Amino acid sequence: MFDDASRAPTAGAVIPIRAFALGKARLAASLDGPERAELARRWAEQVATAAAPMPAVVVSSDPEVRAWAAALRLEALDDPGTLDAAVTAGRDHLRSCGCNRVVVAHADLPHARDLARLARDASQPIVALVPCHRDDGTPVLSVPTAVDFRFAYGPGSFRLHAAEARRLGLGLRVVRDADLGFDVDIPDDLEALDTSSVDSAVS
Repeated sequence: MFDDASRAPTAGAVIPIRAFALGKARLAASLDGPERAELARRWAEQVATAAAPMPAVVVSSDPEVRAWAAALRLEALDDPGTLDAAVTAGRDHLRSCGCNRVVVAHADLPHARDLARLARDASQPIVALVPCHRDDGTPVLSVPTAVDFRFAYGPGSFRLHAAEARRLGLGLRVVRDADLGFDVDIPDDLEALDTSSVDSAVS
């Protein structure tokens, strides 16, 4: 992954993406399949851009997603089958490349701007969590690679991840960020976006 070990970054990003075409089924009442796929692609690119200057690893087995990642010169790893396993695979890969911290970001963050600041804790035994705007999920999570943090995505993941940090004896930093915490899961989220930006994205 890194041509020069002396210049290897100390932090990297993991972006798990199951597939563009299959994503956001709960938005079907508002957008058709091609529109949802196009938005998913654009939001994923927003997240990938927000990860810079960290190297970003995409975890997906979907050919379309892997082609997209290759076009952006992002490394792609096979999806083991579950979100928790995908994130773990990305974390383990970046750890093997010398990164002492990983920032995990969902690909549905249309307002993502700066993920690298979530890596500021470096190798310190601190977990940084960005709760979603419903205070339930964890759209962005930053962990040191020196410990085998057990990821627990799904309903209530914010509290489960906080509990995991305490179980491991790690410090916890909750980052309430309106941009990084806004993920799009349901029609109400879509309606909260600027209508013109959504219209231009799917036109």
